[in-house]
Amino acid sequence: MEDHTAGHNKEKRYECDVCGKAWQQPYLLKIHRRVHTGERPYVCSICDKSFMRTQELKKHRRLHSGEKPYGCSTCGKRFARLSGLWVHRPVHSSERPYTCSDCGKGFKLSTDLKVHRRLHTGERPYTCSDCGKGFTRSTSLLEHRHTHTGERPYTCSQCGEGYIRAKSLRAHQRTHTGERPFICAKCGKSYTRSTSLREHQCTHTGECPYTCAQCGKGFTRSTRLLSHQRVHTGDRPVPSTVCGGGLAMASHVLSHQRVHTSGQPYDCPYCGEAFDSSRELRQHRRAHAGEQMLPLQQTFQEHAGAAGAPADTHQRVTL
Repeated sequence: MEDHTAGHNKEKRYECDVCGKAWQQPYLLKIHRRVHTGERPYVCSICDKSFMRTQELKKHRRLHSGEKPYGCSTCGKRFARLSGLWVHRPVHSSERPYTCSDCGKGFKLSTDLKVHRRLHTGERPYTCSDCGKGFTRSTSLLEHRHTHTGERPYTCSQCGEGYIRAKSLRAHQRTHTGERPFICAKCGKSYTRSTSLREHQCTHTGECPYTCAQCGKGFTRSTRLLSHQRVHTGDRPVPSTVCGGGLAMASHVLSHQRVHTSGQPYDCPYCGEAFDSSRELRQHRRAHAGEQMLPLQQTFQEHAGAAGAPADTHQRVTL
């Protein structure tokens, strides 16, 4: 024990001549100096990304190999990094030690609480340089940027369908496998997405914390409420790359594009989904906001015409 303590008390004799930070071993100083010089001697042979330390390169290579050496002893889920496993472990605990002082909601991770509090403060620190839209998470901004570039980097190996988000691809793949891992503890009904399960649970608890002030419809997520409100305001901020018309959500772009290729003339001006008959479109429109939806005075055909699209691109859909 004394020898171990002596190791901690050993004089740090190797000092950085740039910042003054000191180490006990010369190799640690050598590694540190790369912070100042920018040297990254360890290069990935697959993608050419470079690193300061061999350990960083070793961890990076797992992205290419798919190796995940760290497994959760509770559920078996595996991770490429030990830090990923440590972040995952609280999922199995019922304890939520981090509580929001505004609404009392509890979280398992302090980082989740930090992001949640932005819902109350309105802070959106990550801003898109193309359209100015703000986000509470950096990952949300990265995914959003694909809506401008048209890139869909996550592709299904079975059918070739492309997605902007990795989680969207995972949910889609379950349509091939039949897997429905999200199960309601009360009635046993299962779902392919966790968000679908949360929305379903509202039918048991009645708790939908985000409510539309105009029609009273409840939502489990603030982002879904925001998208829904466009039904009432008519706001369609996402332009169609085909006809120039507007869509309420970026996620509706793909379904809208099918309108121009599928031969289905009746398309929804809110989400872009197309139908063979006006009756099907009327039924679909009720799903957006029930019978309390505002009447559509302007047709999507007029939207497209104003943007210079051919007059026969869309049928009139004011039904």
